[in-house]
Amino acid sequence: MRGSGVLLWALVSCTVQARNPLVTTAAQRYFNSVRRNLEASAEAMPAEKYGFRLTEGQMTFAEWLNHATQRNYSDCAVMKGESVPDAEKEAAKLKHKGEVSKALKESFAYCAEALRGMDDQKAISSPAMSNALLHVVVHNNEIYGNVVGYLRVWNTRLSLADLVN
Repeated sequence: MRGSGVLLWALVSCTVQARNPLVTTAAQRYFNSVRRNLEASAEAMPAEKYGFRLTEGQMTFAEWLNHATQRNYSDCAVMKGESVPDAEKEAAKLKHKGEVSKALKESFAYCAEALRGMDDQKAISSPAMSNALLHVVVHNNEIYGNVVGYLRVWNTRLSLADLVN
């Protein structure tokens, strides 16, 4: 009897996940990896280099991370059906490693919570909802592409493997 209960639970769990392949794939394959990569990048860059920019006119390393934080709050508020948190506006003012890194992590936690409340039906319920889900993944990967360049220029000995492990 107990084995039947475990089997039933496993089948129901697989069925529930199978109903949401879009959201499950977006979260597990793309969101979780870009979250890990950006958070690791924030840790890898020394505090004194958070004001570093590749060339004049480009964003600093900190500004790139702040931009990710702001977009996370904006997009994930849409997914949660909430007003954008005040933390979105505050992120633009952050400059120091500790505060920038903390804000980034908090914004990703906010998004992880939003993703737990998503299913495929909700994800396609409106263009704004679909855009928010896709933007969280796509935009953060674009930001990561820029951030990696900053890390590599700053320290050519740093490899991508150092960032994702």
